[in-house]
Amino acid sequence: MHITQDTAVTLDYRITDLQGKPLDAGTTAYLHGGYDNLFAQAEAALEGKTVGDKVALALSAAEAFGARDEALARSIPKSEFPPGVKVGGQLQGAGPNGPVVYRVVKIKGPEVLLDANHPLAGQDIRFAATVKAVRAATAEEIAHGHVHGAHGHHH
Repeated sequence: MHITQDTAVTLDYRITDLQGKPLDAGTTAYLHGGYDNLFAQAEAALEGKTVGDKVALALSAAEAFGARDEALARSIPKSEFPPGVKVGGQLQGAGPNGPVVYRVVKIKGPEVLLDANHPLAGQDIRFAATVKAVRAATAEEIAHGHVHGAHGHHH
């Protein structure tokens, strides 16, 4: 089966910086056809591919995880957090356009530095993927706009 509109696609992927330094890798499943579950350029490159096919492309920050938004980075007094705040933890808080999830990126003395940007925001990347599986999406997946089950969304 070929990747076309409303197919559920499973990929093994690798993301590196432009010099080849590994940034992320794994397996993911997405609903193909403009559901914003994958980078638009990667989805376009995967159109018509089948199991075993590979794609590799360079993406600008805007085409990948977007530009950094400094309004999503903030420093909060450590005294405002419960005991046990650790780097890498997540906290939900108010953002400029509603609730956002902040990552604790640094604890510097009495200050906790938070960031709600994607960790790779602002970076140009290389995206490489191998198609592992392609199947027709279910009506429920199409209605929900994402793949369910292994490597997809779980309700």
